[in-house]
Amino acid sequence: MTGTPHARRRPRTLTVRPAGPGDASDICGLLNAVDVIEIGRPETDLAAVEADLHHPDVDLGKDSWLAFEDGRLVAYALVWADSGPGRADSDHHVLPGRREAAVRLLELMEVRARELTAGAAEAVMRLPLNVRTTLDADVLPGRGYRTVRHHQVMTRTLPAAHPRPAPAEGPAGLALRDCAADEADRRRAHALVEETFAAHFGHVERPYEAWLDHLDARSLDWSLVWIASLPGAGDVGVLLTRDDRTSMGWLSRLGVRADQRGRGIGGHLLRHGFAAYAARGRDTVGLGVDVHDETGALGLYEAHGMRLHFAVDTWELTLHSQG
Repeated sequence: MTGTPHARRRPRTLTVRPAGPGDASDICGLLNAVDVIEIGRPETDLAAVEADLHHPDVDLGKDSWLAFEDGRLVAYALVWADSGPGRADSDHHVLPGRREAAVRLLELMEVRARELTAGAAEAVMRLPLNVRTTLDADVLPGRGYRTVRHHQVMTRTLPAAHPRPAPAEGPAGLALRDCAADEADRRRAHALVEETFAAHFGHVERPYEAWLDHLDARSLDWSLVWIASLPGAGDVGVLLTRDDRTSMGWLSRLGVRADQRGRGIGGHLLRHGFAAYAARGRDTVGLGVDVHDETGALGLYEAHGMRLHFAVDTWELTLHSQG
């Protein structure tokens, strides 16, 4: 037999370094490439990447990593610890088929998470991933991770002329006010978010200034944050939204005081948000929901025409001091 033997594929050269603010555009490109595979379209905005890289609780030299194969960016990871003692949070994104790079970044993340949670009696690192993640399915279970929560990102298409909800659709006397003009209202919105989300999985109580940093709320359009009030009951609910995503308007937080739930306040706030974004020319709004939430949020959103866009599992690793 004659012929030329197949040339062996040259092993890829893996290099890893910390991220810097100047890497934001390349990171955004990587994340959008992963989005196309996991979601079906790019949905990561450059501003969101820049916000992560400038977060006051992130030391890029210690908390971030970029992995390159033959000079091409194939993976990115970030770890931070602003949720109180014993908990580190993280992001991990990798192109498919790059197992070596994926595992190397996980190793570095876990070491850093142990450093950030040192001294805590019990410590964990949490990592949210699309259920259709590009990461090989056996990697996380093989390293001791387990899933602890399941979330859905839900969206709804908005008609071009979506009507504003009539007052009769909510409890008698229900009034909404935005937080554009009054700092006291912004602080009240924060207090309502803290109160109404206190029992939610993963919620961390934060003082006002730290809350602004965590949500990158200093760039928030406060005219798109509304407080609901009722005669005799005071402020009963809050809807925090933002219009800084290219793909859709985003409803970040919708909360109703426990003693006022079941009266249609949440639905009224939701419809108000739909109408406001339709008036701004948006054709889609989205939000994230914990499917195990006991307030019935998932049912509320489904009843208002919101449907699954994609799903996310939260993975958790117990951080033993010796690894």
